[in-house]
Amino acid sequence: MEFTYYKTFPIELKEEWNQLLSKSANDVPFLRFEYLADWWQTRGGGEWPQEAELAILAAREGSELIGIAPLFITEHEGHKKLMLVGCIEISDFLDLIVTENRASAFIEGLLNYVSDQLVPQGIYSIDLYNLLDDSPTTQHLAKAGKAAGYEVSKTVLQHAPRITLPGDWEQYLESIDKKQRHEIRRKMRRAAEADAVVKVYFTKDQSKLEEDTQAFLSLMAQDPEKAAFLTPAMREQFKISIQTAFTNGWLQLSFLQVNGENAAAYLNLDYQNCIWVYNSGIDRRFMEYSPGWVLLGHLLQWANENKHSVFDFLRGNEDYKYKFGAVDRFVCRVTLTK
Repeated sequence: MEFTYYKTFPIELKEEWNQLLSKSANDVPFLRFEYLADWWQTRGGGEWPQEAELAILAAREGSELIGIAPLFITEHEGHKKLMLVGCIEISDFLDLIVTENRASAFIEGLLNYVSDQLVPQGIYSIDLYNLLDDSPTTQHLAKAGKAAGYEVSKTVLQHAPRITLPGDWEQYLESIDKKQRHEIRRKMRRAAEADAVVKVYFTKDQSKLEEDTQAFLSLMAQDPEKAAFLTPAMREQFKISIQTAFTNGWLQLSFLQVNGENAAAYLNLDYQNCIWVYNSGIDRRFMEYSPGWVLLGHLLQWANENKHSVFDFLRGNEDYKYKFGAVDRFVCRVTLTK
């Protein structure tokens, strides 16, 4: 197994990267070459300093790409570390990119490479955030890390609830709590029967993308906490990521409109037969229509009718997710220190 160290994003690997991801244990949109290249361009919307250094490590056996560790080097918690490109705030699920049957050998080789090449440069820690708790990577890191002389720790960070969809709207509704089922139906029916014109709009036209992106960010910023989060650099990150998702056919940007005005919006990714619920916004002038719940209900109905298998709420244990029938997974942090 031969490793190559990339200090700039390797555009020549784009096709192989995405092909390997499609066969890996965790094919999530936040590991696509395009997404991570965009993330690096803004350093996660300004989360990390421009001085951070890219350290992508790719392994081959002969001509075959076996694994990719999309890493970068930065100061974190007072130490220089290797961390996953995409961490921490805006990329909900991250991982190493490797097929399950090659993960053990790749991780063993990766840790040996880091010990030989980077530890002598003063990089004593590999700090990996946002790994799914059930990822094979966590088990392989623990085993290979100890064998390579690292102290290994694992911390559960957040809930990551999701809904497994039956592919039928009525069957889905029957699967959730009776009280919540009635509440969803009641709110959707009330909106449909309102004197106002209430409808769902999806962004499908390139010529409307910039306007719809601005409309979404405006709705998002009506929440004071989200407004503080949306710095100029973060807004730029959102715009770039939305454009990339649209170009690649993953974008699901939707609005609930009341008499032509945007009352609520969801920014989702439609990727690998799964809806990934990324962020949302709401205009509180329209609360009488329950716009957030109504739009979410329509999106779940759409996902079922279009035979998607999963509706993933990503990180966060907000109460509404469980009311809609979500079941927990967890994301964790694995740290290896010499």
